[in-house]
Amino acid sequence: MKITFTDSTTRHCGGCTSCCKLLPVKEIAKPANTRCGYQRTGKGCSIFDKRPFSCRVWNCAWIQGDDTEELRRPDRSHYVIDILPDYVTLQFESQPDVKIPVVQIWLDPNYPDAHRDPALRAYLMRRGAEGMMAIVRTSSSDAFVICPPNMSHDGKWHEERSGMSDKEHSLADFLQTFGGA
Repeated sequence: MKITFTDSTTRHCGGCTSCCKLLPVKEIAKPANTRCGYQRTGKGCSIFDKRPFSCRVWNCAWIQGDDTEELRRPDRSHYVIDILPDYVTLQFESQPDVKIPVVQIWLDPNYPDAHRDPALRAYLMRRGAEGMMAIVRTSSSDAFVICPPNMSHDGKWHEERSGMSDKEHSLADFLQTFGGA
């Protein structure tokens, strides 16, 4: 896959297969952070023409180039940014729950501090200006939320690692949160 930017920059997956390792694929029972059994070193996907639906529709924000010009290719940065947003639900004792859109980042667990990449933090600040936090996933059930300074009460970065649930959102939940039809 490749994409051409308006400034004539072209991005390719090249040797990067980070999505084939970091993301889970339910259709073939591949857990997150496990190399896909269909991936062939230097040759890509051995079932590319018949790959699962989730692999067909998934795409990398770095490839898409949507405000990712400063970021390194995922195999070099050790994280993959999903183009589809998700959301987290903040729960307060005496107030209604609040749903906050998040950027999904799949982090290579061999590089646990990769989410502190200055270029990624600048990207997350720009998403914070749009009202989005980030969810950093280290597996299908292990994640933490990053709140950028422009969304926090004290102007500092916050990483929330407690109270996370691995509940998947239904399509109805997703559409209600993001205003779909």
